[in-house]
Amino acid sequence: MKNFEELFAELTDKANSNDPNSGTVKQLAKGKHAIGKKIVEEAAEVWMAAEFQSKEECAEEISQLIYHLQTMMIACELNPKDIYRYL
Repeated sequence: MKNFEELFAELTDKANSNDPNSGTVKQLAKGKHAIGKKIVEEAAEVWMAAEFQSKEECAEEISQLIYHLQTMMIACELNPKDIYRYL
């Protein structure tokens, strides 16, 4: 199990590795528009899971949304501290 900062560090390392087999690298290569579409898709899935699925399925959907949000953070050259400023 990892927390928000650990996931962000892992994704940043993957992005910096530029490994062509990495899903994160592939997503970043598609650009902000594609990442944004995934965020919208995952947000809808969170909503639907919250309405109609189990607590565990909702948690899984939220984790996927967090992944794509962090991918967008990397694409926008943001880090968690940039986000925490607004919480």
